[in-house]
Amino acid sequence: MTKDSQMRVALINQGPRLDFLDTRLQEVLPAAELVHWPDPGAMEAEIAVCWNPEHGTLARMRKLRLVHSIGAGVDNLMADPGLPDVPVCRIRDDDLAVAMAEYCHWSVLWFQRGFDRIVAQQAARRWDRFAQRPAADCRVGILGLGSIGQVVARRLADLGYPVSGWSRGAKSIPGITCLHGTQGLQAVLENADVLICLLPLTPSTRGLLDQARLSQLPRGAGLVLCSRGEHLVAPDLLALIAQGQLAGAVLDVFEQEPLPADHPLWAEPRVLVTPHMAALTKPRRIAEQIAENIRRLDARLPLLNLVDRTNGY
Repeated sequence: MTKDSQMRVALINQGPRLDFLDTRLQEVLPAAELVHWPDPGAMEAEIAVCWNPEHGTLARMRKLRLVHSIGAGVDNLMADPGLPDVPVCRIRDDDLAVAMAEYCHWSVLWFQRGFDRIVAQQAARRWDRFAQRPAADCRVGILGLGSIGQVVARRLADLGYPVSGWSRGAKSIPGITCLHGTQGLQAVLENADVLICLLPLTPSTRGLLDQARLSQLPRGAGLVLCSRGEHLVAPDLLALIAQGQLAGAVLDVFEQEPLPADHPLWAEPRVLVTPHMAALTKPRRIAEQIAENIRRLDARLPLLNLVDRTNGY
């Protein structure tokens, strides 16, 4: 790219158009031409701003110099076998981590303080008080200790919860029991009264939360999923809840979104469904980071939040 006036930016998503970004992108890239896929003009763009592009779309963009996700996750991009050999960047938002920590704390409280039981009691018009469990007696396991996972882990530890975390490689976080590897995963599962999944979606983590692993949780444990729906084998979760092995789940992400109205998860009262709203990045923050990376690309400077294709995130 030479001048901003010659730059074309394509906004690409299989689902709803990314119109919510138009105003903010025009503010930070005032002379750029914005084109929404499937407009044929999108194929001539140098910059692809994406959420979930149809596989093969990016490979047809011969002028492409940068692929930029509008979120922290890039699994939908990494899964494209035709992904061009150009830089891929993602969004990193400190406010996102704070919001995720709030959601996770609320979800832990849902099980720790028995709010799941209270909701059932209200439906039955039953008044029944039960012993309270302090934070120190509620062990939290976190799968994924990336930038967001570390914020969540520290927040919960600061509130008095015993927190253990599992990651792909060895990590050290003050106040957190950090584990890795196969044995480390088993240890986190076996000692989690509430399990929170914040892993990136990669071939090795897809379907990780299946019957075999969820069965390793202590009887009566709860699951919190706010990473990717593809981490979970939903029929296995429902079976374990029905058997009484698990108390329930708070789910914010699903393999298909919106969650179909006839999906069995809606019908299970011990599953709380939220509409992928645990943490939302503001459009202005997304646009600013995209614009900064375009500036860096032109200046041949290191890009922010560049994806490691080997790790997939």
